[in-house]
Amino acid sequence: MIRKIILLLVTLILPYSASAILKMELTQGVVGAIPIAVVPFAAGSDTPPQDIAGIIGNDLQTSGRFKVYGNNALNQYPSDAQQVSTSYFHRLGADQVVVGKVNSLGADQYQVSFQLVDAYQASKAANVVVSKTYTVTASNLRAVAHHISDIIFKQLTGIPGVFSTKLAYVVVQHDQRAARYSLEVSDQDGYNPRPLLNSPEPIMSPSWSPNGRQIAYVSFENHRAGIYLQDVASGARRVLSHFSGINGAPAWSPDGRKLALVLSKSGAPNIYVMDINSQALSQLTHDFYINTEPAWSPDGRSLLFTSNRGGGTQIYQIDLANGAATRLSFDGDYNARASFSRDGKSVAMIHKVAGIYSIALLDLDTGRMRVLSGSVVDSASPSMAPNGSMVLYETLYGGRNVLGMVSTDGRIQLRLPARNGEAQDPAWSPV
Repeated sequence: MIRKIILLLVTLILPYSASAILKMELTQGVVGAIPIAVVPFAAGSDTPPQDIAGIIGNDLQTSGRFKVYGNNALNQYPSDAQQVSTSYFHRLGADQVVVGKVNSLGADQYQVSFQLVDAYQASKAANVVVSKTYTVTASNLRAVAHHISDIIFKQLTGIPGVFSTKLAYVVVQHDQRAARYSLEVSDQDGYNPRPLLNSPEPIMSPSWSPNGRQIAYVSFENHRAGIYLQDVASGARRVLSHFSGINGAPAWSPDGRKLALVLSKSGAPNIYVMDINSQALSQLTHDFYINTEPAWSPDGRSLLFTSNRGGGTQIYQIDLANGAATRLSFDGDYNARASFSRDGKSVAMIHKVAGIYSIALLDLDTGRMRVLSGSVVDSASPSMAPNGSMVLYETLYGGRNVLGMVSTDGRIQLRLPARNGEAQDPAWSPV
């Protein structure tokens, strides 16, 4: 067992620069998006440090499923449902209205209340769809705004929101001498980025634990690949795999007890499963093909992986009970980096046809492959949102790597370019 426990070295952590924030840009939304007014929340004399309504409005707008009427579109500012003029919001074009208040309680505490009002209901007594109140610290105001967005999104679309989730990704900054790599975690909208590790050596393949508290990743410290497990809150980390050759592509099991990983200690790259507590290994593939990029099924009974065993690079699925591997992808010149949807009915992957790399979704019932990311030069590293509605990926835009999102129906597309450096290898956290 590897006994060395490594704490995050202060000397490796670079000062955070606001220029590293990922700025979400909606590039394509749903035709006929839900019209909703988000009214600035009323506040007392103590102005809160976060614009709650602004955050909610931005969340809903950039989801691509809402047409948001915010502060600049309004000339009435109700703070509770009884003050909402349904005739005014009808004329504005809003079907739904979000109103609320933020009150300072002192000692760094704030009370946040909101109501979602159906503007088409004739009776004021019946038009409050949701009403909630929270008490939080100043540092959690942004988090409670995302939580409110999740509630509104679920209420009006029937789909759980993901505004309270996190993203992990690698930022690469180049200068004239060398590259610098940073493993970062941010809110889903790109705000509050913070580095977990900075290094002059490459960092790759971040993978979230099912409870969102740890990230496994590959780091090439001392010019040698190793798989590390790091606590997101404390920064404490340890080496899980440091064998000679390839140590790559860690993927958590749904129960959080195991990691699938790629090792070449027997010669060719093969898929293994490691028990995290004991670090005991079991080998799943036993051949001299290139087997890589494992991903667990939601029920934990099988793994997807990428292999060239059929001559080209394609997706296979291995049954953990009997070790049998079957090919899943047949459409396209190249398919790789697969991951299951939450319900296990479809698989997102990198898909190449005629030299164009895209993000595609394979329906496992019909066998139909559907391209999601459109006509782009290069797309890579897809990661499915925990609600199954979006796929996060890296792509080229303006000559550099940025992050993109596309809905699983292909109707909504977003970009999250970093203002400084290039973003790559994204991973979407669980809820």
